[in-house]
Amino acid sequence: MRQRHGIFPGRCCVTNSEYALPLERPVVCVVGPTASGKTDVAQEMALRLGASVISADSMQIYRGMDIGTGKILPADRKVVHHGIDICDPGEAYSAALFQRYARNLFERADRAGETSVLAGGTGLYVRAAIDDYNFPHGEQVENPVRMAYQRFLEEHGAQALWEELARVDAESADLIHPNNTRRVIRAFEMIELEGTTYARQHEGFSHMAQFVPAVFVGLAVDPELLKRRIDERVDAMVERGLVEEVEFLLSQGFESALTAREAIGYKEIVAALREECTLDAAIDEIKLATRRYAKRQRTWWRKDDRIAWIDADDADVPRIVDDAMVLLDSYEG
Repeated sequence: MRQRHGIFPGRCCVTNSEYALPLERPVVCVVGPTASGKTDVAQEMALRLGASVISADSMQIYRGMDIGTGKILPADRKVVHHGIDICDPGEAYSAALFQRYARNLFERADRAGETSVLAGGTGLYVRAAIDDYNFPHGEQVENPVRMAYQRFLEEHGAQALWEELARVDAESADLIHPNNTRRVIRAFEMIELEGTTYARQHEGFSHMAQFVPAVFVGLAVDPELLKRRIDERVDAMVERGLVEEVEFLLSQGFESALTAREAIGYKEIVAALREECTLDAAIDEIKLATRRYAKRQRTWWRKDDRIAWIDADDADVPRIVDDAMVLLDSYEG
C-alpha cells in the first residue's frame, strides 16, 4: 500500500483477527526504550503525516508528573498530543481503559481522514491498543475482589499479599515481584473472576493476534550509548526542577503515587527529601533504575517480529524519520 501525504488509500484490516478494527490507514507505532528519541521522532512523523500523537506511556497519563516522566512540554508540541494528563497521580487507571481510549482516537482520526501515531513507551499499553486483547470485568478500575485484596495489603503488607498468591498460584507468583502489588492483586482477580491465571495469560500474550492495522517502527540505540543518554537525561531533569516538582506534588497529597514501584524518578527523590539518602545517591539510583527499565523494554520489543528497526544512534531526527517514511511508503495492508 502506497502512502501519499499521510493518506493510506484503501481499507486496512488485519486478516488474522475475526473482529479486526477496519481503518482506512494503519496506525503508526513508534516504539523503543526510554531515551531512544521516540517523542521527537513521533512528533516529526506526525507533522509529515498531518497526524496527531498518542502517548502510550503509563506514567505520562498523570497530571503534574511532567519532568520525571519526560513529557513533551506544551510549548514544544507542534501537533496535538493525546494520552497526556488524563488523570491525577494515584487515580486508578489500567491498560483496559487505555485500550478503549486509544481505539476511540484511532477511529475518530480515521473518519477525519487522518493517521494516528502511537508513541510507546509502555509495551502493555501499545499491545493493548493494537492487539486482540480482551479485558474481562476483572480488569475494571474497581471491583469487590480488588477492594478486598487492597484491604489485605493495607493490613498485612506486600510480602504477605505475595505469599498468599504463592500459596494459591505459585506459578503466577514466580512471575511477579512481591513489591508489584498492583500485579499481585490483578493475579487474584484473574483467579477469582475469570477462571484463569496470570501465568497462563502471560504465556499466551506473546502469541496474540493483531486487531488494529498498524506499522511498527522501532528505534534501536547501542546499549552503551543509551546508558549515556539516560544519565544525561536524568541530569537534565534535575536541572529543570525535578526536585521542586516532587516537593509540589507531595504538598498536594500525592505521596502514595510518587512512591509507587513504577514511579521511577519520583520515589527516589522522595527518599532524598525524607533524608533517607543524599540527593546525589537518589540521582544515581534514578539512573540505575531507568537503565534497568530500558533493558526490560528492549527485551519486550525484541520478541515482536512486526517491528522494523531503525538505527537511532546519531539521534538525527530528520534522517530517522526519512527512513521511517520509506517503511510507511512500502506498507502492505
